[in-house]
Amino acid sequence: MPAYASLLCHFDPAVTDVDRLGDVIRRFEGRLDTSIPTGTLVDIPTSYDGPDLAEVARKTNMTPGSVVDVHAGREYLVYCIGFAPGFTYCGTLADELVVPRLPSPRIRVPAGSVAIAGRQTGVYAVASPGGWNLIGRTDRRLFDPSASPPVPLKPGDRIRFVPVR
Repeated sequence: MPAYASLLCHFDPAVTDVDRLGDVIRRFEGRLDTSIPTGTLVDIPTSYDGPDLAEVARKTNMTPGSVVDVHAGREYLVYCIGFAPGFTYCGTLADELVVPRLPSPRIRVPAGSVAIAGRQTGVYAVASPGGWNLIGRTDRRLFDPSASPPVPLKPGDRIRFVPVR
């Protein structure tokens, strides 16, 4: 694992202050090759039946099937886990799938929802508010507080969304 991978996975504010962390990150700026896989490749079985799939297809001048093909046709790097327990921020989306967040977020997005916004894709691991476009869902559990670790994915891992019928 590259030296920077542990930096991406752990930050303890009791040990490192934010200024030092910023200095360390800036040393890597422009020098990291994110095309080199460093983490585990994880398949996410996905039913592409999200409530926003048709609207994403309309906004991108694609068919729903083409949206699925393009979204499922590449690996995504897990950038970080955050905002809600287990939520995975991944990228980078193909240019033709870039769509903005919803104008108004939903009050409740179901756990397992596969979504896109801007140049990123992600999975809502727990039910939460959210403003991303929901294009599918997975039954794979991405947050289990009784497990060790509670989140099976980590920054540097790669995700492949695998369509299920």
